[in-house]
Amino acid sequence: MEIAVLGTGLMGAPIAANLSAAGHQVRVWNRTRAKAEPLAAQGVTVADTPAAAVEGAEIVLTMLNDGPAVTAVVQEAAPSLSRDAVWIQASTVGVTATEGHIALARSLGLGFVDAPVLGSVKPAQEGELVVLASGEEELRERVQPVFDVIGARTMWVGEAGASSKLKLVANSWVLALTAAVGEAVSLAESSGLDPKLFLEAVSGGAMDCAYLQMKGNAIIERSFPPAFTVQTALKDALLVNEAAVLANVQLDVAQASSARLNRAVTKGHGDEDMAASYYASYQ
Repeated sequence: MEIAVLGTGLMGAPIAANLSAAGHQVRVWNRTRAKAEPLAAQGVTVADTPAAAVEGAEIVLTMLNDGPAVTAVVQEAAPSLSRDAVWIQASTVGVTATEGHIALARSLGLGFVDAPVLGSVKPAQEGELVVLASGEEELRERVQPVFDVIGARTMWVGEAGASSKLKLVANSWVLALTAAVGEAVSLAESSGLDPKLFLEAVSGGAMDCAYLQMKGNAIIERSFPPAFTVQTALKDALLVNEAAVLANVQLDVAQASSARLNRAVTKGHGDEDMAASYYASYQ
């Protein structure tokens, strides 16, 4: 198929590369063109504008930072969009923005599939993401070949918008777990303990998980290459809190996670992996 990928950051670039490797004709656009240029060596066409990227595309996939960015880029691309194209919105943008994108797609005559993903850079590179998809039944067959390339499995969860809500539920858990790992390591260190003793103590038991060991060791080693940055995690934490307000539930841990992430950003760790929110434990 002819596929346009708008946004070639940490997630969009490997998604575009995998789609090209699978034999699709892929055009990409990124606001900073230099970040997209390496994809040219993998058979991907780099366009100068969103409109040029989407011209003739059967599928348009957006993987951008936030809701306003997605809206602005799709509006910019609108004059060149094929009226029978399907828009796969894979960015994590929250409940309110997704509702706006559903309305925008309708106004442009586009099919719309809400499809945020679970996973970070390594699963994206390996085509092992979990795709959370929602949208009209008749669109599934058209978009499934894309999902089969970028993901290990696809979960269809109902009408468009449902999958964005599910993504925030999953992210609330990841944010809470990341904060808890950082706090446990910082408490161990500040108590005069080797924090590896904590990881060893829970290893293999009911309290253990692969994520704890991975992020715990990254914090102990002060190794924070970004798989998912602190700044992006803060954006998602705020979206979780927005969803909580809309759902009329009190999420104390989500609010605390937002505060920790914000402190880490103000300390200069925004571009590091979200595990660097560990630094929020210290003055």
